[in-house]
Amino acid sequence: MTVTYTAEVATCTGLGCFLHLLGRWRGSIYKLVWRDLLIYLVCYYTLNLIYRLALNEGQQLVFESVVDYCKEYSTLIPLSFVLGFYVNIVMQRWWNQYTAIPRPDSLAVFVSSTVHGQDERGRVMRRTIMRYACLSVSMVFTMISPRVKKRFPTLGHFVEAGLLQPGEKEIMDDLNSKFPKHSKHWLPLVWAASIVTGARKEGRVRDDFAVKTMLDEINKFRSQCGTLLTYDTMSIPLVYTQVVTLAVYTYFVTTLMGHQWIKESKSTVDIYFPVFTTLQFFFYVGWLKVAETLINPFGDDDDDFEVNWMIDRNLQMSYLIVDEMHHDHPELIRDQYWDEVFPFELPYTLASEPFREQHPLPSTANIKVKRDESDLFIPSSLKIDEIQYDDLHSPINFTAKPASLRRSGSSKLSLGRSVSDGMHRVNTVAGRLKRMFSTKDESENKDKENYAGSMAELAQSNQSLHIKPPRPGSMRIADQVIEEVDEQTTITQQKKAEPPHPSVIGLFGPPPPSQPVPVPTTSASPFEFPVIQRPQISKSAPTHETPREMDFIDNISIGSVDADGSDDEFTRLKNLREQERRSRLAKNYGRSLSNRSEHNDTEMLLLERRGSIKRSSSSSTYIDVARCFSQTSSK
Repeated sequence: MTVTYTAEVATCTGLGCFLHLLGRWRGSIYKLVWRDLLIYLVCYYTLNLIYRLALNEGQQLVFESVVDYCKEYSTLIPLSFVLGFYVNIVMQRWWNQYTAIPRPDSLAVFVSSTVHGQDERGRVMRRTIMRYACLSVSMVFTMISPRVKKRFPTLGHFVEAGLLQPGEKEIMDDLNSKFPKHSKHWLPLVWAASIVTGARKEGRVRDDFAVKTMLDEINKFRSQCGTLLTYDTMSIPLVYTQVVTLAVYTYFVTTLMGHQWIKESKSTVDIYFPVFTTLQFFFYVGWLKVAETLINPFGDDDDDFEVNWMIDRNLQMSYLIVDEMHHDHPELIRDQYWDEVFPFELPYTLASEPFREQHPLPSTANIKVKRDESDLFIPSSLKIDEIQYDDLHSPINFTAKPASLRRSGSSKLSLGRSVSDGMHRVNTVAGRLKRMFSTKDESENKDKENYAGSMAELAQSNQSLHIKPPRPGSMRIADQVIEEVDEQTTITQQKKAEPPHPSVIGLFGPPPPSQPVPVPTTSASPFEFPVIQRPQISKSAPTHETPREMDFIDNISIGSVDADGSDDEFTRLKNLREQERRSRLAKNYGRSLSNRSEHNDTEMLLLERRGSIKRSSSSSTYIDVARCFSQTSSK
């Protein structure tokens, strides 16, 4: 039976609670090691007396040489590593075997609550199911525990104990004669599952979910029984056990000579008794004895499991749950906290008053944040080091986007000299060299190109979104969503920026602007064609609209000049886009006319072969006109 000492180590006071356990004998290390230690000391003193009394000086020199040799090379044995790792495996295996022991309590609760019936048959069903479960685990114990095997050596002893009926024993004997190699511990569980399904057919189990719950619990019970048999048949590899045993015993055989006292030894403490050698033997051999005791916890050692007590307890608890307590509970009455809903605190006795405990606090309960440090910090949407400044003396830049684009997650629109899509860092060696050797003229040209590209991009985005383009030089703020770059940081960077290098334009000033040259306009469009009177053809030929309907191209002027003589940049871009669009429409219209003429030509050829009609001369004239129109459009 396992030695229990939990009550003695519940409270650590004084010099500790483990010192009280050193005086125990049952299950102690002294009980395991004293025989081995006695044999070791007898061998040690025998060699010591031989060295002192039976050897001459020459033989003593040889003895001393052997002692020095054993003492030098005894440390090569990795005893601590091998033994520690082995004991760790044994301890894990020992606890896993304990948790794998099946207990019928859960199955008994399910059977008692789902198998209904106060008559004799319902009671027999419930008791028989639990008896089969207890019989199954008892048969497993007889195969893995010598204690239980001595208690129930045959199936007849189970019959005498009341776990097995004579008719059931005959069935098992018949199966054992046919299949003698396999254990039959699972057979009672199969019978229990059959009883559950029969109770469902008789209506004693109300629903299929209850049947499934009991069958799952029976299957889990069978799985735990199989796990115990697996631990019994699959041991720790024998090679590992042999290595550990040889390492321990060969090490201490070596210390019998290596730790002997000799005349040339510097120490004189261990002349009569090897104190530290005895402690070393006590610890290492005791460690090995722990592994030997726990490797099979179903044996006869002091710390092995109480399997015989488990058999009695399983049957008693099973019958108590499914029979004595079946559908029985105390009277339903109000509890004493009915009016209070829940108690603030349960009462204490005088003995437990010093142990009144407070509500535990989390680890950050005592951390206080200062008032000036509790303000929220909202960072800007753009980082300053990601913005490229072409001119450090330029005003603060903004990034403007239409609200529809911002909601849809499309690309940004740039206004003025704002951040472009291809944003990159400029705090590099290449960027600094580029700004160092660049002139003011290049900066101004770059500003003009950026402005033109930004206006073109803005016009294209407005046209695709059906947004009315703003007038040049102005913008409606209500239709935009402005993202302001961090103003304070931008001003700080501009103050710290280096002054620009002198340039020719900076010294002599910019040249006067040239006068705009007006571009002559023409009233004739390159896409206007002469009106051709088309002859009347048969009804099978396609009919076209009047020439007025075909006149869909307006006169376009390549450039325009305002009344004050300044170029309208936005109007010029708009005219270019409109010119491109109309050019594409003209090409598409020409292709459609060409396709129609080819289709009509093929249809006329087929009708002529059939002899139904003759092709008219006007049809060829129409095809020539269409082809001419197509060629003109492509040019």
